Amino acid sequence: MPAFPADSLDALVTSPPYNLGIRYRSYADRLPRQHYLEWTGAWIEAAARWLGPNGSLFLNVGAKPTDPWTAIDIALAARSHLQLQNTLHWIKSIAIDRASAGASAGLERDLAVGHYKPINSRRFVNDCHEFVFQFSRSGDVELDRLALGVPYQDASNVARWQAAGGGTRCRGNTWFMPYDTIQSRDRDRPHPATFPARLPEYCLRLHGLDRVRTVADPFLGLGSTAVACATLGLDFVGIELDEDYLKEAIERATAALNDAAPAAVVRKKAARRRGRARPA
Repeated sequence: MPAFPADSLDALVTSPPYNLGIRYRSYADRLPRQHYLEWTGAWIEAAARWLGPNGSLFLNVGAKPTDPWTAIDIALAARSHLQLQNTLHWIKSIAIDRASAGASAGLERDLAVGHYKPINSRRFVNDCHEFVFQFSRSGDVELDRLALGVPYQDASNVARWQAAGGGTRCRGNTWFMPYDTIQSRDRDRPHPATFPARLPEYCLRLHGLDRVRTVADPFLGLGSTAVACATLGLDFVGIELDEDYLKEAIERATAALNDAAPAAVVRKKAARRRGRARPA
């Protein structure tokens, strides 16, 4: 993996191979377990050097019912290099019964939304979430909690809590984010393990856009993090082993950059002005 200068990155948002036998084009996802965890520790150690003192590594990992420790083992591989600051949950599918939602939700029936891969088993339930671990050097990096704020349902809470933030509260650590519906997997999502661009966008907003200048994803895939950075007007560096995935990522990021160009330029200029205004 190429080396970045020390302290040169403000955020990494990535999702490495999980070692679950996923069929990638150019990578065999079946290393011996100890070898895989040593490899994981090595790249996270490098990432810790690349991150600035107030940087964040957002690490998306999943598991499978027959190997439920995978995500936890990956997180533990980072323990000697970085502090685990937050554990977030990417919710891909959720079922909400009408009674639990309350009258204010206005549901006429029970609700089931999102996408998941059904599991045909008498032992396991359908797996509808993945982890996103936020690591930092110190464990006390300040976040922009209200960048992802949601309105209080009960207006009386605004007066009750001093940190009500003008009617919004912290979204918390459960992020419902279904995949977009697609017509053709080969054409619309030609990669066996991707996350939607909204996931890295949420991560970067939570970290605080005014403190982000350069973002990296060392396992680029189809470029979801690149797309998020293009949309947000952030400088980005991606690394990808497979040439076809890289080509697709470049096309997607270029399209997002073209769509977001005017707003992104304004945001980048504003960020640079804020940077110049910072005390030394």
